Amino acid sequence: MNRTTGRRLTAAALAVLAVVTGTSACSTGTGDTSAQAAGGGTYTIWDPYPQFAKDSAWAKLLDDCGTKAGVKIKRTAFDTSDLTNKALLAAQQGNSPDVLIVDNPVVSTLAEAGVLTTTDENKLDTSKVSPNLLAAGESGGKTYGTPIGANTLALYYNKEVLKDAGVDVASIKDWKSLTAALAKAEKAGKKGITFSAVGTEEGSFQFLPWFWGSGAKLTALDSPEATAALKLWTDWLKKGYAPNSVINNTQTTSWQEFASGDYAFAENGTWQLANAEKAGFDYGVLPIPASTGGSAAAPTGGEFVTLPVQGETGRYATSQKLVSCLTSTENLYATDTTLSYVAPTAEVQDKQVTADPKLKPWVEAVSAAKGRTSDDLGTKYPKISEQMWKAVQSALSGSKSPKDALAEAQTAVK
Repeated sequence: MNRTTGRRLTAAALAVLAVVTGTSACSTGTGDTSAQAAGGGTYTIWDPYPQFAKDSAWAKLLDDCGTKAGVKIKRTAFDTSDLTNKALLAAQQGNSPDVLIVDNPVVSTLAEAGVLTTTDENKLDTSKVSPNLLAAGESGGKTYGTPIGANTLALYYNKEVLKDAGVDVASIKDWKSLTAALAKAEKAGKKGITFSAVGTEEGSFQFLPWFWGSGAKLTALDSPEATAALKLWTDWLKKGYAPNSVINNTQTTSWQEFASGDYAFAENGTWQLANAEKAGFDYGVLPIPASTGGSAAAPTGGEFVTLPVQGETGRYATSQKLVSCLTSTENLYATDTTLSYVAPTAEVQDKQVTADPKLKPWVEAVSAAKGRTSDDLGTKYPKISEQMWKAVQSALSGSKSPKDALAEAQTAVK
């Protein structure tokens, strides 16, 4: 039996669940919610991929890794937000799965609640993982799990729109040159840029590249740099370079606007690559520029493979074998291609770019990316994020100036 010790969860862990799981979009799935192993030779794995059926390559990989480790796999797939709640409840009841694959911002929540083991305890090797990606799974100086892959944000652009507007994409290196390109697109009778500024974590997720690209820090929402980032967005709306619909846009509806063929740019992620190929026009991808040049740090999406705390600590050795198999060089390449993820190691990233040169700008964007809970923010991030998206909404709607909206946000955080 997979018996774990019951544990009391912190109030903070329970309070942040609805906030930190807002950016992942998966179809709803159902499954057996029991984490109890069917027998001594059975290990349980929970994942956030209900879109992958039992006969999928993903499910087959889990079974193959189980076979190599000499055990049977009992897999349960949940929607992302449901998975986090189930993981916390299972830990409280003493029914944690052996392996838990979870959205990276949730790792610190589960870690601080005492749900997860550290890599020192479970002996996972993370030496090949890019440090900026691994940071999303760090809390209190310890590392919990390893990333299975990453996605992030960049700027898709319509080559035909830019050509008609007389814009050379190579000239776009900072905010000033990007804004100039938007002005030219608008003057040519097209539209500038679309993005998501909806009042949820999705809005914060999309604002963060501009926020971090200004040099701002999440511990000071009201800094001059942060104000400059929000002013950039509000100015775009006032000048007609971005539509008013961004206030309610999700990343999906924002993409639909770009797919109309009228926009020069759209801020979106690697998960739209398949749709980009179907858009019917030639597109390119550009890392989001920082205010004075270079690539801005965009937030990382993607999941971590973790090992929850078990009462029977002898199970960790086999669980570690399972995770090592799932995140091996060979399996990462196949899995991350399926998930439209950039791999977390340079070795597999190189392999991905060799196979598909269109992934090069995404690898560059992921290399500059940053975890939302990095800088040891942990469970502080959800509250900061909520105040951030509220400030963005207030400023874009015109109810407050960027400076006043962010000052109010910082006060609320404190």
